[in-house]
Amino acid sequence: MRVQVTLACTENGDRNYITTKNKRTNPERIELKKYNPRLKRHTLHRETK
Repeated sequence: MRVQVTLACTENGDRNYITTKNKRTNPERIELKKYNPRLKRHTLHRETK
């Protein structure tokens, strides 16, 4: 049930991270605060297709 998802920054669109999630327990798109090395700060990253 675990699938790989790509996380993209909401501020500049960089796809910086790949993570896994459980589709059964978390069917909606995930949002995490992650570090963006280009902006040199933590930003909100959302799951992309």
